[in-house]
Amino acid sequence: MSDEFKDFDNRLTRISRTRRRGVRGPSYEPVVGPGGVILVRPRRSGPSIPLKGLVFLVLGFCLFKSVAIAHFGASGYADRIDEMKQGTVFEQAGAWALQPDRVSTRIAATIAPFIK
Repeated sequence: MSDEFKDFDNRLTRISRTRRRGVRGPSYEPVVGPGGVILVRPRRSGPSIPLKGLVFLVLGFCLFKSVAIAHFGASGYADRIDEMKQGTVFEQAGAWALQPDRVSTRIAATIAPFIK
């Protein structure tokens, strides 16, 4: 009898967990299962970061650095980065993130004639 109770208790726990997921909002979606049967399953919760948005963010940041390098020139940009390295912790983190790299310098060389 105790094995039957454990199975029943496990089933109740699983059902309550599924219902708790549903309390947070519309978290069920219809899915076509095997044999063409439509099943309603809970959606997975959690943060989802779209890959496309992340790629655009990185490209935009790289383009920003490239425009700054093209505007100030390579030596002027390096001087400003050196000033930032002497600042606060946040400025030092910004200096690390804004260090010129190959992609940024190549894009800067391409767009420099259009900026000046």
